[in-house]
Amino acid sequence: MQAQPTLDDLAAAIPDGALVAYPPDYSFVPMGLTRALIRRQARGLRLLAVPIGGMGIDMLIGSGCVAELEAAAVSLGEAGPAPQFTKAVLNGAIVMRDSTCPAIHSALQASEKGVPFMPLSGLIGSDILANRPEWTVIDDPLRAGNGRIVLLPAIHPDVAIFHSPFADSEGNVWIGRRRELATMAHAAKRTLVTVEEIRPGNLLADESTAGGTLPALYVEQIGVAPNGAWPIGLPGYKIPNTKHIVAYALQAKSKDGFQDYMSKHVLGEEQLMEIISS
Repeated sequence: MQAQPTLDDLAAAIPDGALVAYPPDYSFVPMGLTRALIRRQARGLRLLAVPIGGMGIDMLIGSGCVAELEAAAVSLGEAGPAPQFTKAVLNGAIVMRDSTCPAIHSALQASEKGVPFMPLSGLIGSDILANRPEWTVIDDPLRAGNGRIVLLPAIHPDVAIFHSPFADSEGNVWIGRRRELATMAHAAKRTLVTVEEIRPGNLLADESTAGGTLPALYVEQIGVAPNGAWPIGLPGYKIPNTKHIVAYALQAKSKDGFQDYMSKHVLGEEQLMEIISS
């Protein structure tokens, strides 16, 4: 594991066209790394929202970084619809693969467990299933022809990314009860993490922290990025800047408004820190 790469180093480590697993806004969202990807003009990314997307995914889509998206939903929560996502879907600017929360988690768990597919029954009869030809419906082999079940191909992300409150000096990363982050990291070929700080010691050696820790085995690189989730919150540590998110939702509805937002807020991290602290 490389010692404390910069945000730009981490962004450079995510190749164009990569399948990137991205956490939901109620989890540990890597907004600093998201802005770095936009600054480096990443292209052709295939995003997997685990399982729903929010502001970061909306910004990546509006910046032309995304070719494909699989998600159960994309929104800004109480701030309303995700405007750049909505526009891109209506205009056909991205390939959209509608899914469900259980389907995304199940397909990642298949990869996590090293099996080619995972069965799931709740999709039967849905319009989502009708538009996913790669999902296979078979007779349930355990119910002797009395039911049908869907086989979901395993999803193998090229990269998983998230932002954590802290890691330790051994490369282990705190995720608390955010188990979707563990599933992402287990399923992905590589995991890149940003953290608020690196603490001395070993989180796995302490019974009180071991259960909420992602072992270094699953982490390729860790970069220190204070306020790296801003303006999204960091559950249990930082509250979201709701006023800023609402302002983005309004501004990003227009092309000029989105471009103005990006010019003001997708900046070098030194300039961005001035905005955050003001």
